[in-house]
Amino acid sequence: YYTNIPGSCNFETQDQEWTTVCGLTQDPSDDFDWNISNSAVTEQTGPDTDHTPGRGQRFLYVNSSAQKEGNRARIITTKLFPASLGVCRVRFWFWMFASGQTGLLKVYTAEEHGMEILMWSSSRNEENKW
Repeated sequence: YYTNIPGSCNFETQDQEWTTVCGLTQDPSDDFDWNISNSAVTEQTGPDTDHTPGRGQRFLYVNSSAQKEGNRARIITTKLFPASLGVCRVRFWFWMFASGQTGLLKVYTAEEHGMEILMWSSSRNEENKW
């Protein structure tokens, strides 16, 4: 489900439609995939609620405890956003807490020739919140 901001998605959609609805795709060359779920499914390993105000329940997640070090799960935007000065901003909420096997969360941009540039990275959130 899109909001009125281009590229925005709150993941309140049918389970298998989120990639199409949200303009995202799973990277076919990574090691495992992102999934859409809610706190009832992720139980003790995930947040109690999602970040969406009101009745939002769904979020994307990866289960890092089932992976070995170095494995990657990656999603890519299907729509290109042209470079801009202060006009295009990336904004997202994340929850990384309580697991000794939490990996790195990284955000990259790709320049016109495909070279990836690391824009942001986090290895752990010390608080149980978005």
